[in-house]
Formats: sequence, structure tokens, C-alpha cells
Amino acid sequence: MKDVVVIGAGKIGGAMALMLAATGDWRVTVADRSAEQLAEVERHPAIHTRPLDILDHGDVVEALRGRFAVLSAAPFHLTGRIAQAAREAGTHYLDLTEDVATTRIVEALAEGASSAFIPQCGLAPGFVSIVANDLAARFDTLDSVRMRVGALPRYPSNALNYNLTWSTDGLINEYIEPCEAIVEGRLVTVPAMEEREEFSLDGVTYEAFNTSGGLGTLAKTLAGRVRTMNYRTIRYPGHQTIIKALLNDLNLKNRREVLKDLFENALPATMQDVVVVFVTVCGWREGRYLQETYANKIYAGVVAGRRMSAIQITTAAGIAGVLDLLAEGRLPTRGFVRQEEIALGDLLANRFGRAYDPEASRLGLAG
Repeated sequence: MKDVVVIGAGKIGGAMALMLAATGDWRVTVADRSAEQLAEVERHPAIHTRPLDILDHGDVVEALRGRFAVLSAAPFHLTGRIAQAAREAGTHYLDLTEDVATTRIVEALAEGASSAFIPQCGLAPGFVSIVANDLAARFDTLDSVRMRVGALPRYPSNALNYNLTWSTDGLINEYIEPCEAIVEGRLVTVPAMEEREEFSLDGVTYEAFNTSGGLGTLAKTLAGRVRTMNYRTIRYPGHQTIIKALLNDLNLKNRREVLKDLFENALPATMQDVVVVFVTVCGWREGRYLQETYANKIYAGVVAGRRMSAIQITTAAGIAGVLDLLAEGRLPTRGFVRQEEIALGDLLANRFGRAYDPEASRLGLAG
């Protein structure tokens, strides 16, 4: 068994730990500053807990030393500290961050490192980047890459048509921070919450609009090779208008704590969710202008004997699958590793990656 540390004992961190422990191949220490959060972690012979303050650099380094990897499920503004500790401890580092500035810090730390640094291992960025790169590789010349992802309630019942399904801090960050895009061949920054569009999938109408971080490193990888590339978050129609009023008219974009309190006390969380992934790539192959599309919906279900939401399943399966591929020698073991370096076929064939297969049953993951 290989030893790993999961930092962050919330819903996603707990799901990651249980998925890994259930295989019989991973021994997991879940670390968090909150005793209450640690007490909620699923009991399993291969899961242990440890109180840990991320602000105590020496303690974090000590917790990581000698471990195969650390998986960060901590808030985005603390993830850079974990990466610094991983560099010092010589431990492989994986995270779920969508924050562009944090990823730049990780990339800088990875230079000359003796271990691998693999950020953005979740859903978006993460799985969606792997899908988009796989589709893009099928063309001789690219024209456009459009990536759309949303974690939505199956049964919306409020004016926002939304329930909380994951990190409130991460959600707000995506709604406020600038977004990267490629427009007419140039890598540019565009404002969040703009460029709304509508589309239908399986008879359901959705809206999508710019949010930050979803492109991951793929924008730089494909820069100079594609005319148009963008990432937009999927919601049910009507959501964007209300959020823009909160952010701009009420100026809550400059009062994030007020907005967070509003979301967490007015929007109920739900385990009855669906993750929608919709990626479209256009370009030329053998002289013809063609389109390739990946569309998928993943629902909540039972994994490792526990009911998990769709966002827990897709996020935890993404980072756990990448960890497996790293341990199997299918990924570089030193330096900075981009999500688009991961082969879609390898991830989907992985025991965790099968969670993305709409035909697959939910994962038992017993060794």
C-alpha cells in the first residue's frame, strides 16, 4: 500500500479518501484544521485523520515527508502553501484548484523539482481539459474549442435555479475573477459572467457564460493553433441575470464574505445533482471542415458503499484516477504535468475514471 495525504476534510476530500481507501491499494491520512470536519470523515481501516494547520509550514512539511503524494482539497487561497511544503518534502503534489494565480505558483515550484506537480485534477479544469485535448488531436488544423461544464441540481426550486453542490469560495471566485480565452488566435482576458449563450441537450435548455479557471493550462498549450477557444459554466436559464445583479448592482463582488453568507444561508445544498459536460471542437481533417462533440451527464450514486453527489464523484474520481496513473508510471514523475498530457483513453480505462462512463455502473472499488 502507498501512503498519501488528503488535505481538506470536506465533502470532496472525504470522497477522495474513501475512494482511495476502498481499493485496498492506498493508505490515506486526512488532514484538516477543523476537528469537527475530521470527525465527519468516513471510518475505514485505511483512513486515518490528523489535525493540521496549513499556516504552520513546518508541520505541513513533516506531515508530507515520506508520503507518496499529497492531494489538496483545501480552499484555493491556501493551496499554494501546500505546494511549497510538497516541494520541500519531495512529495508528489496534486490539487483541484481552478484559480489561475495558484496554478502559476505551482508551475514555478515544479521547476527542477524531484517530484511531480499536477494541478487542476478535478472536473473543470481537469477532466474537461483531457476531453478537449483528445478531440483537438483528431484534427489536422483547429478552428474552435468550446468547453462547457456545469454541476446542477436535478430539481431546481428557487429563482436562481441552483443549489450549492461544492465549495462556495470556489464558486464565488469563478464568478468574479477574469477569464482566459483565445479570440481570433490571441490569448486574452475576458470578464466573468459575460457572453451568455443558450443550448439544448437531451431536450433540456441551458445557459452558459464565462467563468474563471475552466480552461486550465490548455489555453497556453493550444495558443497559436486555434482561432477561438473558451470555457463557460452551464446553468439553467435565468441564473446569470440574478447573479450579475448581486455582483454588480449590489456590489457584492467587493463583499465576498457577505455573498458567501448569503449563498450558504439561502441556497440549500443538495446531493441530488447532475454534472453536464459538453465539449465541441471544429477544424479541418483531410481537407474537410468537421465537428467533434463530447456530451455526457453524470448523476449522483453509490461509490465505495456510500452515496455521493455527482460533483463529489466526478471531482474525486478525476484526481484519484490521475494519482493511479502517476503510480503506474503513465505520467511524468518530475516537474510540472498538465492535464492535457493525460490520455483520455488511459483515464477512462482506469478504475476511478470509469465513473465518467455513462454506461458503467457505480464503482465498488473493492480491492
